[in-house]
Amino acid sequence: MMSNPVHGLPFLPGTSFKDSTKTAFHRSQTLGYRNGYAVVRRPTVGIGGDRLQVSQLSQAELDELASKAPVLAYGQPKQAPRAEFIPAYVAFDKKVFLESQGIELNPPEKMALDPYTELRKQPLRKYVTPTDFDQLKQFLTFDKQVLRFYAIWDDTDSMFGECRTYIIHYYLMDDTVEIREVHERNDGRDPFPLLMSRQRMPKVLVENAKNFPRCVLEISDKEVLEWYTAKDFIVGKPLTILGRTFFIYDCDPFTRQYYKEKFGISDLPRIDVSKKEPPPVKQELPPYNGYGLVEDSAQNCFALIPKAPKKDVIKMLMNENKVLRYLAALESPIPEDKDRRFVFSYFLATDMISIFEPPVRNSGIIGGKYLGRTKVVKPGSSVENPIYYGPSDFFIGAVIEVFGHRFVILDTDDCVLKYMERNAARYSPEALLSIQNRVRKQEAPAPELDNQQTEEDPGVQELEALIDTIQKQGKDRLCRDNIRKMFQIYDKEASGHVDRETFFKICDSFHLPVDDSLVKELIRMCSHGEDKIDYYNFVRAFSN
Repeated sequence: MMSNPVHGLPFLPGTSFKDSTKTAFHRSQTLGYRNGYAVVRRPTVGIGGDRLQVSQLSQAELDELASKAPVLAYGQPKQAPRAEFIPAYVAFDKKVFLESQGIELNPPEKMALDPYTELRKQPLRKYVTPTDFDQLKQFLTFDKQVLRFYAIWDDTDSMFGECRTYIIHYYLMDDTVEIREVHERNDGRDPFPLLMSRQRMPKVLVENAKNFPRCVLEISDKEVLEWYTAKDFIVGKPLTILGRTFFIYDCDPFTRQYYKEKFGISDLPRIDVSKKEPPPVKQELPPYNGYGLVEDSAQNCFALIPKAPKKDVIKMLMNENKVLRYLAALESPIPEDKDRRFVFSYFLATDMISIFEPPVRNSGIIGGKYLGRTKVVKPGSSVENPIYYGPSDFFIGAVIEVFGHRFVILDTDDCVLKYMERNAARYSPEALLSIQNRVRKQEAPAPELDNQQTEEDPGVQELEALIDTIQKQGKDRLCRDNIRKMFQIYDKEASGHVDRETFFKICDSFHLPVDDSLVKELIRMCSHGEDKIDYYNFVRAFSN
């Protein structure tokens, strides 16, 4: 065995170091011929061209030869014959540990594994004889025959999960499976047709193939022990595909017939998977705070940005400027309130009520608007279902409660009588009887007063006398209803008063003699305050 001349190690794999300058690694020739005889030649160079130093003396031997005196008693000493040359591969043959050379080695270690050697240790590939199953026959027999199943995937247990429906197709020609999504209108999802494209689905994998990268590589027969077949798809049983558990609840008629002929299963029921909607939660409204209408305030509970309640536009158009007026008295234990009178105006277009109190001189009570336009709720009705006063609730003798104040209807105008005649079916018998009694009293002759005089306000007597004088003079008599309707158009609150500017504009449109002395006095007596004029009494003076 050759040793490494530099490190003194055996010339073995892993213990030698390659010198890039050496190119010749052949062994020197030690046999030759001289004069026809075979002779042994001592090599002068080793493997790689390194010169051998076999005849070089050590320093100790040189010192010994320098100090040794020659002994020539018997002549010159004969030289000892040279030792027989033994090549290194012969001298070190079958010798592997290095203690004889004075080299100590570390304990033996395990050799690194060689990939090629390990590959050779694996058992040889086993070839399986193919079965006698004819795939071509299956393709030709079951071509275009597809089993259709209807399934759901219930993921409601997870956050933001939902229950979605799918259609599972099983192709009999090659035992492949396809899953299609069922999209509904306005479901908020992109219209992807397929959840899983057509492919064979593994049912049982081998133990080592559980971590197989199926998302990027196709599964072959080596990684699968069992594939899904038609007998695994049964109506009423769950099925796990790609980590999702589908519940099959129905199938088509062809699939039912196939299972009946192939597997003898004739009772495939259709399972109802529709979930019953929970009963709606009753929305409770907060207590009414008294501001505005109930419907208007409730809109703040229905939407973040409240909208105005819907109005009956047709009703508003048909009843535009139609107002029912009633004369009422206040029920009050206070003596000062017994002589107070109020005018109720019911607007048919919006079902709102306004109350006006005509001012009375020297009464100590400032008249005017008592209640603006609003809907009045009947006593006893709830906030969730408010019941408002309607036209059928107003008749002579009826009691109207307005926000804790009770009013008794004393009289009505002619417009109310006409409205009740046209809509008699809406009123109660009591309401119709009260109107009939009023009409009888108006038609009955006035009884003679036996030396009795009624006590009236002097201002009222003077006003009535002035109106009677103007009527007798016959100053531009016109239709009272036309003039009154014109004033009512500008009287939005139905108070019986208009401002002075509007008053004179209407008078000019009808060419009324406002410059006459008697008419000026009538305007002065019908004036209330600096800007309001009572047009009811003024119209009476010019009616026919």
